[in-house]
Order: sequence, then structure tokens, then C-alpha cells
Amino acid sequence: MKYLLCIIGLILSHNGTTQKLPYAKNIIQTLASEEFKGRGYVDHGDQNAADYIQSQFQSIGLVPFGKSYSQPFTTPVNTFPSAMSLSINGEAKQPGIDFLIDAGSPGIKGAFETVSMEIDDFIHREKLSTILNNSTGKFLIIPDYNPKDYNPEEQKSIREVIDFIKYHPENPASGSISLTTNKLTWSASTAVYAKPSLILKIDSTTSNIHTVKINIKNKFISRYPTQNVVGHIKGQHPDSLVLLTAHYDHLGMMGSETIFPGANDNASGIAMLLSLAKHYKENIPKYTTVFIAFGGEELGLLGSKHFVEHPMFELSQIKFLVNFDISGTGDDGIQVVNGSIYPDEFDRLRDINEKEALLHQVKIRGEACNSDHCFFHQQNVPSFFIYTLGGIQAYHDIYDRSETLPMTAFEDYFQLMTVFIDGL
Repeated sequence: MKYLLCIIGLILSHNGTTQKLPYAKNIIQTLASEEFKGRGYVDHGDQNAADYIQSQFQSIGLVPFGKSYSQPFTTPVNTFPSAMSLSINGEAKQPGIDFLIDAGSPGIKGAFETVSMEIDDFIHREKLSTILNNSTGKFLIIPDYNPKDYNPEEQKSIREVIDFIKYHPENPASGSISLTTNKLTWSASTAVYAKPSLILKIDSTTSNIHTVKINIKNKFISRYPTQNVVGHIKGQHPDSLVLLTAHYDHLGMMGSETIFPGANDNASGIAMLLSLAKHYKENIPKYTTVFIAFGGEELGLLGSKHFVEHPMFELSQIKFLVNFDISGTGDDGIQVVNGSIYPDEFDRLRDINEKEALLHQVKIRGEACNSDHCFFHQQNVPSFFIYTLGGIQAYHDIYDRSETLPMTAFEDYFQLMTVFIDGL
């Protein structure tokens, strides 16, 4: 009978793990849907996402610190809420597919002649002043180049000229277009630069650009209200805390029609966060477990910075923090930032994975200030930032959609994390 009960327990445990996937997929589909506007700062996409996560916290039964799950803060942000068009030699280009606007660009409208440049002019600058003087009221065309083809000193020289063209008010040109063969990858900005700049994917029409016609409208908001979302479950040892975190914001919209859905980055991390919240509500954790959905990550880790500067509890109470960012693939396993900083915890995580035969690999990485663990780590909070490896390469583009996110290893990743967290 005891053996039979053990088998039944294992079956129930396995079923509990597999039931996480439909819930996680639904979270991702919802957060990456058009309704949430890319969870950015056009049409309150980030606020819609925060409201949705708060509703999930409440439904799961997480307890807020104080009267609300919300920890508000403000940030400057540059947005593109409406007009977004570019024509090259009379041919219209598609935003997000053919071109991007630099996230810190001001708006601009008009038709412009162009001045083509050569990379050698950025290094050997004898002709540079003449070229710039002739660019008044025109658009500069910056050619595609591979930095690896140039030595460090030449790379520095090229970067200096490009920065002058893009950001310096004394540049006489009206703006610039950089040509590229690389994948288009967008970002977000808390500032507005002096000149508009665009990135254009090279195709058959970009070999000889004579004229450009542009209509782009920006809106800079100096104090945009946003928030973190915070809840917790009291543990058996309530005075020690485990923090599980993920950011919910993404890049939002580039114009009124182009959405950056952010399914993998980072609706998937929120799906992991909420799945773990459901699990620990049903299985009371050893330590009080705090769940934080950060805002403002894409603007420079602003939500986590605000939390560390205005904590809801003593940071010294935190036993360990795990930050989830990009959790939707896993074909090649996971990468553990700070793995080499906390070798005992990393070795235990890797050993669990090998014993349970879960993920392809648990790969170690050193210190990196590249996600919301960073400011906690700087305050000596033991922490990992974990992201999945392999699978689709959609990132900061319009192709990071729920429909194509494979969720290859989500169940095994979830199981690995629960065993790891339970052993802290």
C-alpha cells in the first residue's frame, strides 16, 4: 500500500507540473496580444499589463504589502504614438519590417535629398567637414559596415562620427539613415536626441538613395506614471525571504500600427512567475516568497532600481533572488548569470538538472548587469538571472509573438526551479 501511495504521489506531482503549461501559454497569449499594445508607453499598454498581473495575483491569493499590489514610480519616456512612414526614392517602406526609428529620435516630416557617406571618411576625416557642410537640410546615408573589419582605433573613430551625426545639435543635416544587413532590433529611450535617425534594412532599393520622404511623430513624456506589481506568500520561516522576479514591460508601439508583442521577452518570464505563484500557494513554501513583476526594465532596469531604493522590507532578509527573463524556449537549456559568483547554488542547480534529466544543459555565466537582478546584486543580495537558450531568435522585434514561441522546455524548467527553490 505504501508503494502504491508513492506511485500515486509521483503521478499527481507529474500531472501538476504538466498542468502548468496551458496556464503559462494563456498568460503569454494574453500579454502579447494586441490589446496590450506591446506593454509599452503608447495607449497605456504597460498599465493594462500591470492591471492584468494584479488581477492574477489576487486570483491566486497572493498578499500585497500594504493596501495595494502596486508600487508606483514615474519615468521620462520618448514615444511614437501616431505617424510612422518612410519612403525611399518614392517607394514606401514598412515600419518594423524594413526600418526602425531610433528610440530617442524627435519627430520629423518632409521630403529630403540625401548625401551618401563612406566609412573611410569616418576614419580619414580630410573630406568629412566638406561632406557635413554640404548636408544642410538633407539626410545623411551611413553605409553598412562590419566593425570586425576595423582595428579598435578605427572603430572608435567611426563610432565618434556616427554619434556626432545622430546626437549632436551642431550636425547641419536634418537627420540620418543607417543601412544594415543585420536583424532589426529596437529599443526604448528616456531621452530625446538632437536629430532623428533611422535604421534601414538593405534591399535592392537601397543601393542608390536619392530622396527620402518621412512623416514620424514623437511624444516625449517627462513624468510617465508606471509601477511594479508586488505580492507574497508567507512561508514556514516568515522572516527569511525568497524573491522571484520578472519584468512585464516591453517596447510597445512604433507608430499607431506597429506592435512589438514581447512574447518571449518577457511575457514568458511573467508566465513562469505566475506559474510559480500558483504552485507555492498550493504548496506552502519554506520561506516567505515574494513575487515581483517589474516595470520599466526596457528603459534601463528602472522598476528594480526603484524597488531597491524604496524596498518594502529589509534587503538583508532576502535569502536568494531568482530573476526570470526570456523563459519561452530552452532547446539548448538555460544560462545562469551570476552562476560563477554563487558556485554552491549553481552546482546544486546543475546537479538537480542532471539527476532529474530535465534540461539539455545548465550553463554558467559570470556577473552581468543585464536584467532586474542587477541592483539587488549590487546590494549583496544573492541572486541568479536565468534565461533560456536556443529556439527562435526573435528579440526586440515584431516577430516575438506568442504564436511562434515554442515553450520547448517550460515544464522541465518549472520543475527544476521548484526543486531548486525548495532546497534553498
